[in-house]
Amino acid sequence: MPLDIQARTLLDAAKAAGVPEMWELTPAMARAEYLKRTAKVKPKVDIWKVEDRQIPGPLGSIGVRIYTPRAVDGSELLPILVWYHGGGFVIGDLDSHDAACRALSNQADCLVVAVDYRLAPEHKFPAAVIDCEAALKWVAESASDFGGDRAKIAVGGDSAGGNLAAAVALLARDNGGPKLCFQLLIYPCVAPEPETRSHHQFAEGYLLTRKTITWFYEQYLRTSKDIRDPRYAPLEADDLSSLPPALVIVAGYDPLRDEGVDYARALIEAGNQVSLSNYEGMIHGFYLMGAVIDMANKAIEESVIHLKSAFN
Repeated sequence: MPLDIQARTLLDAAKAAGVPEMWELTPAMARAEYLKRTAKVKPKVDIWKVEDRQIPGPLGSIGVRIYTPRAVDGSELLPILVWYHGGGFVIGDLDSHDAACRALSNQADCLVVAVDYRLAPEHKFPAAVIDCEAALKWVAESASDFGGDRAKIAVGGDSAGGNLAAAVALLARDNGGPKLCFQLLIYPCVAPEPETRSHHQFAEGYLLTRKTITWFYEQYLRTSKDIRDPRYAPLEADDLSSLPPALVIVAGYDPLRDEGVDYARALIEAGNQVSLSNYEGMIHGFYLMGAVIDMANKAIEESVIHLKSAFN
C-alpha cells in the first residue's frame, strides 16, 4: 500500500522545515522539540475532569494524571486504562500524550491514569519499568478513591509506552497481580535490537529513524546485557502464556512494524487472545496526530472498541 497522502504531506513539511533528528540533540533539547512537534499535530479534546497527583514509588514520587470522562455517583465505578507514554524512554510526558488520553477516556467511558515515569539518561533501565509497575499497583490499591473499578484494569501505551505496558503485563502475571483485563499495544518496541526487515527498510525518511532508535537505546540501557532482559525486550521472555487479551497496532511505514507483528504472533502462539491491526499507509507516531491524519482517529476508535469489549 502506498504511503498515506496525509502522512506524506506531514513528512514533506518536516523535511522542508529542516526538523532535526532526536539523536542530533541533547536529551533536554529533544524533549522540548518533541513537545513542540506533538502540539502541532494533536487534536483539541475536551473532557469532564483532569487531575494531576503525586503517588509513592520505590524510587521516589511518581506523577500521574487521572482523566475522568463524566460525573459519576458513589455507586458507580468506572473501568481504568493505565497509560504509558511513548518517546524512546527519553522524551515524552503527560502533556505530549494528553489529547490521546482524553480521547480514550471519553470514547471508552473509562478512567485513564497516565504515568509520568522517570526518563533516561538521568534514570537508566529499569527505572521506567519500576515506576510503571509501581503506578499500576497504586491504581489497583487506590482505584475506589478516584471512582475506579479495580476488577477492570487495562494497560496501554505507544512505542516505548507499548514496551512498558507489555513488560508490566508480564510482571503483573509473575508477581501476583493486579489481574489485568487487556493490553493496548500501539506500535510497541519489544525486540532486543533494531535488526528486523522494517528497521532496515524504513531506516531513513519516516520521522523515526534507525539512528534515533539506536540513540534512544544508548540513553536508556546500562550495558549491552540489558537487551536480553524481558523487562526491556518482552519478545525475549521465556514464557508469554497467560497474558491478558491484546490489541497490537502497527504502522506499515514504521521501523518498529515487524517486531510488533512478531510479538503479536508470539502472544498468539502462547495461547493468548490477540488482535493485530496494520495501518499499512501510516508512519510511526501517527496515533497522536489526529489533527492532521484522519487514520489516527480511526486507530483511537478501534482501540476504544477493544477496550469496551474487555471492560464489559
